[in-house]
Amino acid sequence: MGGTEHLTVRREGATLVLTLNRPDARNALSLPMLVGLHDGWAEADADDEIRCIVLTGSGGSFCAGMDLKALAGSGMAGEHYRDRLKADPDLHWKAMLRHHRPRKPVIAAVEGYCVAGGTEILQGTDIRVAGESATFGLFEVRRGLFPIGGSTVRLQRQIPRTHALEMLLTGRPYTAREAARIGLIGHVVPDGTALTRALEIAEQINACGPLAVEAVKASVYETAEMTETDGLAAELARGWPVFDTADAKEGARAFAEKRPPVYKRA
Repeated sequence: MGGTEHLTVRREGATLVLTLNRPDARNALSLPMLVGLHDGWAEADADDEIRCIVLTGSGGSFCAGMDLKALAGSGMAGEHYRDRLKADPDLHWKAMLRHHRPRKPVIAAVEGYCVAGGTEILQGTDIRVAGESATFGLFEVRRGLFPIGGSTVRLQRQIPRTHALEMLLTGRPYTAREAARIGLIGHVVPDGTALTRALEIAEQINACGPLAVEAVKASVYETAEMTETDGLAAELARGWPVFDTADAKEGARAFAEKRPPVYKRA
């Protein structure tokens, strides 16, 4: 199991929990954090025992965006990871889920600040839970910057365009309730309980057939920009083979026998 000084990794049953762990900087993205995220996504993809991923932050914040000084390798933090970035110049975009989509469901558990790069990473997750005092927003334009983590493309596909443009062009903060109202997040829970709720959702997913879960996630994303006709054809190609798996047969038997299914990814 991986991890770095700014990213901790632990298992909760079949769920891999990745925790942004730089609380003194509100979990601003650093090179050690990006390397840890990259390796965490890779671990989840490679390990069939992992069925779900939860991404959260330590110290009451999710992520306050990019720490440009730390990413540049100034000082001690991150310098020993420079070779990783040289070997894979795309590493930081994969870490931020801009150029990589894990095949397992990713659930975000947000407390506190989830702004700038934090809101950009959020858009790469599948299910989102936030404490009621969480803050969201894309602040880049206020600093004369561009939200290059994918927000000008993804945000308008995830929430209504008028809300996407307001968030992108004003750079203002959004409360958790407002983020839920416009569809950026799915659940608002009492402060301090976002991780608990995210793990509960993960357990619900983990109880389902893993081959079916992965195929459903893949189908949703790959058909998102297709015509209905093309999308239905792609769905059939992706979904029909699932019915011929041992897991599908086990699910039917378990239902008939009124017992929990035991799936083996077969």
